[in-house]
Amino acid sequence: MSDFLIQISKAQILFKGAHTFHGLNFNWENGAHWAIIGDSGTLLTAFLETIRGNTVNSFGKIERQFASQYSAEKQEEGAVHSFRDLISYVSQRYVFRNRSNLQNFYFQQRFNSSESEESATVRETLKEIQPKIQGPWNIENVSSLLRLEGLLDKSLLKLSNGETRRLAIAVGLMRQPKIYLMDQPMTGLDVKSRAEFGEILKAIIAKGVHVLLTTSSNEIPEGITHVAKLNNGGIEEIWLTKDFHLLNKEEPVFSFDWGLLDSLLPKRSSENTEVIRLENLSIKYGEKQILKNLNWEVSSGERWLLRGKNGSGKSTLISLLIGENPQAYAQNLWLFGRKRGTGESIWEVKGPTGFVAPELSRFFPSNQTCRKVILSGLFDTMGLFKKVSAEHEALTESWMKLFQLESFSTIPISRLSLENQRWTLLARALIKQPKLLILDEASQGMDELQRRLFKETIQKICELTDITLIYVSHYTEDVPEAVDQIFDLG
Repeated sequence: MSDFLIQISKAQILFKGAHTFHGLNFNWENGAHWAIIGDSGTLLTAFLETIRGNTVNSFGKIERQFASQYSAEKQEEGAVHSFRDLISYVSQRYVFRNRSNLQNFYFQQRFNSSESEESATVRETLKEIQPKIQGPWNIENVSSLLRLEGLLDKSLLKLSNGETRRLAIAVGLMRQPKIYLMDQPMTGLDVKSRAEFGEILKAIIAKGVHVLLTTSSNEIPEGITHVAKLNNGGIEEIWLTKDFHLLNKEEPVFSFDWGLLDSLLPKRSSENTEVIRLENLSIKYGEKQILKNLNWEVSSGERWLLRGKNGSGKSTLISLLIGENPQAYAQNLWLFGRKRGTGESIWEVKGPTGFVAPELSRFFPSNQTCRKVILSGLFDTMGLFKKVSAEHEALTESWMKLFQLESFSTIPISRLSLENQRWTLLARALIKQPKLLILDEASQGMDELQRRLFKETIQKICELTDITLIYVSHYTEDVPEAVDQIFDLG
């Protein structure tokens, strides 16, 4: 067998119609496991898609020797085949489908016990994988490796962000890959899970799988042997992992127009009011206790970090605060001084609160463009379904200008880059000038510079307003300085 798996020579690569790499060279040798870093999330994804054969190579050569023996065998059999049969890929976009294989969920179904059962379970999802080749992975060992044993009969819609990520990796293993590509696989994992990821990776590699992943420069997991940095030209520099040292990152070279931001935000208020109060709040799904006897008070203008490991109940708690969980009516829960279940409408609950979470982008209908998604924030709907005023149109234009989204106005949110999805959702949350802003891993999927800009933007919002903030992140470096209180779910 050849000593390399993949060899890319002087390739000119087009990704989504744009010239992305000019003279890309890359040799992936047997026994090498790669971490690819770079300042642009788009470039990192384009590199993975090039290996997968989903970009256009207008010049140069890409050889995939890892599939040569497999291709020869399949040709002799006269069977339809592709080198992709031997590749698994975990992207940052994970799409749920129901038992009818239709992606027609709406956000609240995650927290409604009866309706969420329309989605498959973890076990059913793993069982339906039909690999092209035989291999070492089965439901038992992938569940053990990725701590899914207790989740096998759980609805996909009930999974936390980190649990979803672990399931996505397990699904990839069930395809019995020779090559495993992962786009930012540690995104959404808590501190403990990120620390364990190197052991997971080593167990995967020990079964004969070659791994290449994109990550940040300060998160090179165990098991990785080589690090490469990308720029527009291609591979800028290569290190053996043992020789790699953290790159000194400059602060972002640009910021948004803070004067424009100030003009769009609500003015300060002298009021000091109760925003959230929980008294002995407990939530169960069936026999499973999610939250138990929580007590928490949040006053206007306070900035909190909501912290807890994957599966600790953060998403469930947030669903109560944003009016998406029907169990709120049976709890001692006050929002903006009013107890839930005392005759308020769902719109009165949602109106004062802006909310951003990465999974929100999955639940918008396919025809919802960047502009429509931002406008929908004025009506607290998952998409725009009514005619809007010229004033609302102008306001949306200002938010798109602020976050440099103007050229994406008519692009469906599902087709935006992950970073532009995040800015779109932030604009949607802020356009109605909320009193409470809840950000749940809101910068997930952004590259390093964009994450810094997001943190700087939230810090500036806190400096310019008295908005109440609840911030969820597993990364301490992403938390703005204005966040000075912690509510820990364990």
